[in-house]
Formats: sequence, structure tokens, C-alpha cells
Amino acid sequence: MSLATFWACHRRAFTHFGGVPAAIVYDRTKTVIRRHVAPGQAVPLHPEAVAFAGHYDFDIDVLAAYRPTGKGRVERQVTIVRDHVLAGRAFSSVPELDATFLEWVPLRRRRTHSTHGEVIGIRAARNHAALRPIPARPYHVVNRHLRHVGKDCLVAFEANLYSVPAAKVFHRQLVEVRASAATIGLHATVPDAHGVTLLAVHPRAVGRGAQVVDPEHWRALPDGHTRATTSSHEDRLPTGRDPAAPPSTALRFLLARADAAQVTVGQRPLSVYDQLAGISPFTTDTITPKDIS
Repeated sequence: MSLATFWACHRRAFTHFGGVPAAIVYDRTKTVIRRHVAPGQAVPLHPEAVAFAGHYDFDIDVLAAYRPTGKGRVERQVTIVRDHVLAGRAFSSVPELDATFLEWVPLRRRRTHSTHGEVIGIRAARNHAALRPIPARPYHVVNRHLRHVGKDCLVAFEANLYSVPAAKVFHRQLVEVRASAATIGLHATVPDAHGVTLLAVHPRAVGRGAQVVDPEHWRALPDGHTRATTSSHEDRLPTGRDPAAPPSTALRFLLARADAAQVTVGQRPLSVYDQLAGISPFTTDTITPKDIS
């Protein structure tokens, strides 16, 4: 189970039971602890687990290694739900599964629990009353990944493509993908002038090979409508260019081959340079040994 899905199930459980418990007991899963340690040492918790527990104000209780009895009869409850709700049924969506489960809950709460001997519904009402209130603002845990932007302003993630605004990114730019159970958020690694990193948010694609594209993101991409050709030399400058442009702009056009071919170059004999250098003019007369002696 991914990190985002694991903590999203917690939020759904808090909503179903109507509150948050004071403490939650966990096995040594990677979504809660960072690594396994020797007995007697403090267990290092995952940063997202610490942040999530701090937001909802509950304590994390990690079981000791090889202590299956510390969880009570939790595994038995999983088997009961599987046998009474899931067995022999097929579901096409999560809401359909939820509806089937909620239809079964009243039947279960009328039964007497075999361990504590109370009616499950009466014991559940007492337990629900002891829960703490749910914060008004939920805490969303996401999986974070780094990806490059393609030439078409699409970012690949889990065999699907998601668009980002062409006006805000460039080819091969590194962006951060924040994937939750329902959405894909694309963020720049460096905030803009307003301190914002968010580029786009898309619903998470189902399956593989899908393209989730906002057409507005492609508006800044070149579409070919400005391409043109000409055989006339007079039309070589862009339309509307000011002839009295700064020297830097004029020099850029002067370096073009078509413009440089029109520049008139002055011509003068080589003797002019000999006079400027103060040397005798170059001659092609034959030199004899007598002249050398």
C-alpha cells in the first residue's frame, strides 16, 4: 500500500467513526517507521506519520517485534468483513463497495461480541463518544517524485501523461509530482516571484497509457501559424521593425548572410599599408648573388 493510500484510509475511518482516537497501535510497517531497530531502542518514525498524527492529535504506539498478541483480535475483524461483505460479490466502484458495507453494519452491531459479552452497537456508541473531534482542515499525505518535462509539456508518471503550462516550464525542466489517491499535483522545484510552486492539478488517471491534458496548457506552444518564406530581399526584416533601432538590434541583422552581402567594402592598393608601416614596397624583381654580396 502506498503512503498516500495508507493515510487516506485513516481519514475515511475517522469520518466513518465520527472522531479520532487518543492512540493508534501499529505493526512495524514502512508507512509508519523508517527502519527496524534492535529490541529496547527507540523506533524511528516516518516523517509523514509524525506530521499526520500531530495534525489529528493522536499518539502512535508501535508494537514490539514478534508480539502478535499486542493487536488484540484485529485480524479476526478483517476475516469477518471479508466473509460477510466481500465473499461472492464483485464491485465496479468504491462507492458501491461502501454502500454494501454500510448495509451490513447494522446487522453486525445487533450481535453480542464473544469476547467482552456486550452488544456490539452499545459498546460502539460508548467508544464513539470518547473519540476526539476531527480537525476542520484535513491533512493530505502525498507521494513525491521528480520527473522531467517533455517537449510537448507533458510529464510522465506511472505510464500516464499529465500536462503543465507551456508558458511556465521549459523542455527537460525538473518538476515535482505530488501524487495522492485521487489527484496528481505538479509543482516547480523553485517558487516563482510570488512564492508559488503549483503548476497544475489533475485527477489521477486509471490504468496505463492515458493522457490527462488541459488544452489551455498548450496555448503557448508554437503551432506553425507564424512560419513564412520569401524570395524578396526587401522583405528580409520583420514587419514593423523600426529602422532607428538600437545598434545591438541592427548588428544582429547585419550578421545575417543576406544583409552582409550588401555591404560595400572599400578597396586600396597594398602599397598604402607599406607606407603606413614604414617599410619598402614589396617587389618581384630577381635577386642575384652579386646583389647579396
